Amino acid sequence: MSDKPHAKFIVWQKGMDFAVELYRLTKSFPPQEKYGIAAQLQKTAVSIPANISEGAARKTTKELLHFLSISAGSLSELDTELEICRRVKLIDEKVYFELTQNLEEISKLLLGLAKSLRKKL
Repeated sequence: MSDKPHAKFIVWQKGMDFAVELYRLTKSFPPQEKYGIAAQLQKTAVSIPANISEGAARKTTKELLHFLSISAGSLSELDTELEICRRVKLIDEKVYFELTQNLEEISKLLLGLAKSLRKKL
């Protein structure tokens, strides 16, 4: 694992856990949502740790910050998608609350990492 530059970031680890959690959740969605909101949730959730890992593999801090920004955008997109799922009753209030709490934690970690990196520029 040590040869993977992204694996050292707690935010990447939490993002991976969150993506796996969303894959498990969307298995319970109605079949007609397989290529709809379920696929969109999965794609967006995967985008968070994927962009962190891509940025970590780049040569400069500025490039890493760019990919962290993309991850932050995916977090915001995911928040909207979860709100839609709540409103159309694909997920209940309790699940929605738990997921958004996890998103908030990931967001804080991501913003903290970006802030720390900007100080090095």
